[in-house]
Amino acid sequence: MGASKTEVESTVREEEEEAEKNHTMAGGEVTPIPLLTPYKKGKFLLSHRVVLAPLTRMRSFNNVPQPQAILYYCQRATKGGLLISEATGVSDTAQGFPHTPGIWTKEQVEAWKPLVDSVHAKGGVFFCQIWHVGRMSTSDLQPNGQAPISSTDKPPKPLVLAGSDEVTELTPPRRLKTHEIPQIVNDFRIAARNAIEAGFDGVEIHAAHGYLLEQFMKDQVNDRTDEYGGTMQNRCRFTLEIVEAVVNEIDADKVGIRLSPFANYNEAGDSNPEALGLYMVQSLNKYRILYCHMVEPRMENAWEKSETPHSLLPMKKAFNGTFMIAGGYGRDDGNNAVSNNCTDLVAYGRVFLANPDLTKRFELDAPLNEYNRETFYTFDPVVGYTDYPFLESTV
Repeated sequence: MGASKTEVESTVREEEEEAEKNHTMAGGEVTPIPLLTPYKKGKFLLSHRVVLAPLTRMRSFNNVPQPQAILYYCQRATKGGLLISEATGVSDTAQGFPHTPGIWTKEQVEAWKPLVDSVHAKGGVFFCQIWHVGRMSTSDLQPNGQAPISSTDKPPKPLVLAGSDEVTELTPPRRLKTHEIPQIVNDFRIAARNAIEAGFDGVEIHAAHGYLLEQFMKDQVNDRTDEYGGTMQNRCRFTLEIVEAVVNEIDADKVGIRLSPFANYNEAGDSNPEALGLYMVQSLNKYRILYCHMVEPRMENAWEKSETPHSLLPMKKAFNGTFMIAGGYGRDDGNNAVSNNCTDLVAYGRVFLANPDLTKRFELDAPLNEYNRETFYTFDPVVGYTDYPFLESTV
């Protein structure tokens, strides 16, 4: 069931006045909350620094965004707030999970348009995350039942989604031939162009979490002997070629990237993550992209925080654009990260999923809804999707 016009109009009206408020009262004086202070990101003037992280929700049936997503994104949009879409496939070989959206067909582009319009109607800024899962797939999700493509032919371990006991046996991948790689680069370029046609303000290239781009970048996976394997420069070549192609297509001020050098998602670790992260941000400066979105080293796996000796601060100092971090942040440590100049923006995932009025709750230091992992990846168009409650004062 899709969102009704009344529901969407109601959420558009919500926070019209609230979006202008980004301070709390303390001792009779206005005290700024670091997370809720304005920030200029390129040509975009953000009213706060709380970002909706890209979150796979598996409710885009047959890889086409559905009307119910209008309400989902609209609920979380604020005037001057940045939202990043769920990971969106660049081609029919990019899919690794059922009912994830794509942006390689005309039908998909047209389906995205009302979603983007709903976010813009609330004054939000909306970027589309474009991805390719690489070897994290099965032949059932691939065209003509073929093997998934990757940097390697090494198969990953079976996959278990959060909130599920079901084990998915992944199909052993096929190693991309050197001459095939430019076609994948071109798929990202076309996806970026399609995203702009759909009305998005820009794209975020998904180069994290053990998907295709990391399968090339990280030496735990990449066992190639051609110009895309071996040295760090060779392993990063594919990702940087994609960045260059996307920048040339839609301009650097509409391009961001997500990286997770320290993480071991989907068995994609690296022997020298510090050097990998620094090499990537320094190389990205050449293309003058808008932002770099980095996953904290404390998020070594998908769901649990752990303390590590690593730091993203050298990468922030080395990168010339806007720096964004993600990694299980809350209100207090998010505020500290901003106030201590460790980041410009903070992306929130699970907590934003469960609290569509997250910025208001941060403003009031109000209690947060608990998220339910069991409904993260169900196909229900409402449950665990658009039914998380708002604070009474914002409804």
